[in-house]
This record gives sequence, structure tokens and C-alpha cells, in this order.
Amino acid sequence: MSLNDHWMQRDLAVLWHPCTQMKDHEQLPLVPIKRGEGVWLEDFDGKRYLDAVSSWWVNVFGHANPRINQRIKDQVDQLEHVILAGFSHAPVVELSERLVRMTPAGLDRVFYADNGSSCIEVALKMSFHYWLNVGQPAKKRFITLSNSYHGETVAAMSVGDVSLFTDTYKALLLDTLKVPSPDCFYRPEGMGWEEHSRAMFAHMEQCLAEHHREVAAVIVEPLIQGAGGMRMYHPIYLKLLREACDRYGVHLIHDEIAVGFGRTGTMFACEQAGIRPDFLCLSKALTGGYLPLAACLTTDTIYQAFYDDYSTLRAFLHSHSYTGNPLACAAALATLDIFEQDDVIEANKQLSARMASATAHLADHPHVAEVRQTGMALAVEMVQDKASKTAYPWQERRGLKVYQHALQRGALLRPLGSVVYFLPPYVITPEQIDFLAEVASEGIDIATRESLSVAVPSGARVDFRDPG
Repeated sequence: MSLNDHWMQRDLAVLWHPCTQMKDHEQLPLVPIKRGEGVWLEDFDGKRYLDAVSSWWVNVFGHANPRINQRIKDQVDQLEHVILAGFSHAPVVELSERLVRMTPAGLDRVFYADNGSSCIEVALKMSFHYWLNVGQPAKKRFITLSNSYHGETVAAMSVGDVSLFTDTYKALLLDTLKVPSPDCFYRPEGMGWEEHSRAMFAHMEQCLAEHHREVAAVIVEPLIQGAGGMRMYHPIYLKLLREACDRYGVHLIHDEIAVGFGRTGTMFACEQAGIRPDFLCLSKALTGGYLPLAACLTTDTIYQAFYDDYSTLRAFLHSHSYTGNPLACAAALATLDIFEQDDVIEANKQLSARMASATAHLADHPHVAEVRQTGMALAVEMVQDKASKTAYPWQERRGLKVYQHALQRGALLRPLGSVVYFLPPYVITPEQIDFLAEVASEGIDIATRESLSVAVPSGARVDFRDPG
């Protein structure tokens, strides 16, 4: 028995993996990883895989980064954790100061959570509670975009719209308002991204006009709808949304958990629209992919609505045991050092251009409807019919073919349904980008030339998050 098989058998005897139909592993072998270095992951049998998806979009400066490693090692000898209620510590203060300095002016307060979904819950609760504290209790609903994804806790699911994750739990979810997404994939022929995004804003304007008196906040994934298939739109939508939220007296929540920290080409996506949200949710790349940590930044105006004598019961009594963990904060500080010292945002422009050129040929593929890109995120959408952009039935799991081929070739590509995407660590080289493009091209050829016969129930929705 190989070492991989040994660990796989032990795993399957006890683990229940996330976002996985465990029965798949009767045919689809697990890949146990022994170590990582840079963009590479290495299994127990010595095979390496290029991590093209940043291990679920978190790792920006490579595995086992020596600078982040050292900062965590130094911190663990000083303080591993302390309750953040009534106590504080240097790493959390320093990190908060830096986040306030580097985010849009006016985001002056930082509230910590343990992960992205928890961060969304903080923003939703804080917005609702603010309106309660200022005497507007009717403002308790949220507006979200179709095809959006904000996490898998109950309130986060409520403001999402990927049916694969929400349909089962409908009885538990909040009553939210859904507005058609500005996603530019289905824009009319000849129409540019900006024009389409402007046109789609009419739906949001109408919803706000009709419902603003009962709405606490609008929540969006700025520029890229990640789990919804890496669908993208123009920054003008965010600018129009900020103006409308101001006119109608509604908060704006930016979920930059996946797109923050340089992924869209700027440090934060909101910068491309020149705006400041009322709540900015950050996680994933915040710690360089090392440890769970999330930060919800908000304004002093919102903070002051909770600042009162204890007896008024206006305090935000929300907490997590590991809030502001010193080790996670140390990893985040090291990550921010790398951004600052290595001029990462500028360096990424060259890598983004290489990603575009390496995949440009796929636009002519007979079963590719679109190759789209925003900064260091690039997506290739496989379709059954190119002219009509007719999707493959999700039951055919075309993306799974790409995933399996990539593993054979030494790459971790985990498509979102029929969308093959690159979200690599920023330490990737141009040559490694070329390798990924080659592997993806081969996988797309294999996945789209096969005729797969499956029963497709009527009304089925596309499975975007599953690897196939």
C-alpha cells in the first residue's frame, strides 16, 4: 500500500469533508498532502500539484512562506491567545491600525470574527441593530443580487442565491429581496461591460425606491461573484449603488472576503469605483492563507450608535471565542508587510497580463463561451452551444473531467461547475501560468469532446461550487 493510500483509508474512516458528496470518493481518490512550498503542494508519494486556486482562494504568497512562518513562530513564544473582551494585545491593535489606514477613509472601526461567513453575520446583525438603536426598527430586510454567495451560516445563506446551497434550508432563511445581477456574461451582443452594468442597475434602483423604508442594507460581492461561477461586472455598478444607498438611507455592505487584498487588481475592489461601503468584510487572504481570521470594518457613525451606558442594552453583544487571535493577527501583519515591501499590486499587473495572453486562444474554442478576467482572477466558461451560450447540464459534471486531468498533470484546478478558473497565489511565475493554461486547455478539450448521457430533471439549476 502506498503512503497516499494509507492516509486516504484513515481519512475516509473518520472524516466528513466540506462541499463534498462523500460517495464520490468511492471512485475519486482523495489527495492527502504532506507539505507545501510556494505554489506547490506535495502528496505523501512525492507527487506535486500546482495550487491554481490558492487552496480555496486564501493563499496569496505561497505555502510555507518563510516570512509569515517566522512571524507566527515569534508570536507563539509570546502569546498564543487571550480573551478579547476586556483584554487586548499588541498584534490586534497593530493590525487594526493598519487596516484602518489602508482601507477607504471613514472605515475607522474594526470588529473581528473567525471566518468569512461569520464576518457576514456580523455586518448583517450590526446593520439591523444600528437601525434599531437609532429608532428605525422597520429597517430589517436586506437586498442581495441574484447568483450571489456570501457563506453558509444561516444569515449568510439568506443573502445568497446559489440554489445548491440554499434550497434545502429555505425554511430557515431570512426574507430577503433579490435583484438581478449585473453579471456581464449574458449582456447583449455588441454591448460593453459598463453599458450593461449601468442598464442592470435599473432593477436595483426600482427595488430601493419601493422598499427602502424596510431595508437595512444592500450586500454585494464587488466586481466578481465568486462561487456563482466567477461572473464579473463593471465598477460603475458599485458607484451607482453607493449613490443610491445614500439617497435612500440604506447601508452598503461589501463582501470582499474573496476579492480583497489585490485579487481584482487593486488592494480592495471598492477602490475601482472610488467609493467607501458602510461595512467592508475581509477574510481569506488576510492571513496569507495561514489561519482563520475575518475583519468587519465600519464607520464611526455606526460605532457611536452602540456607544452608551450598559443599562441601555445598546451594546453589540456578539462574540467568538477566538476573536482577534494573536497568532492569526501575526500572520496578517506579516502578509501586509509583504504587500507593502514587495509592491505586490504593481507586480501582479504583469502576471495578470500573462494570464490573459496564455489563455487568449481559448476564446476561439468551439465550446468556450467566454474567457473573462478581473485582475488576478480569470475564468473560462465551457458551454454546450457557443452561439446561444447554452450551458451543459450540470449532471454531466464536465468540470470534474478538467479537475481529474489536471491532477494527473500535476495541477489543482477545481472548476465551478463548467467554469474553469485561475485564482493562483501571487508568487506564481509566468512559466507556471503557461503550464496552467496548457493543462486547462487539454482538460477543456477532453471535457467537451465527450458525449455524456445523463438524465436531467426539468428545472434543474447549475451546480457552480462542486468540482464537477
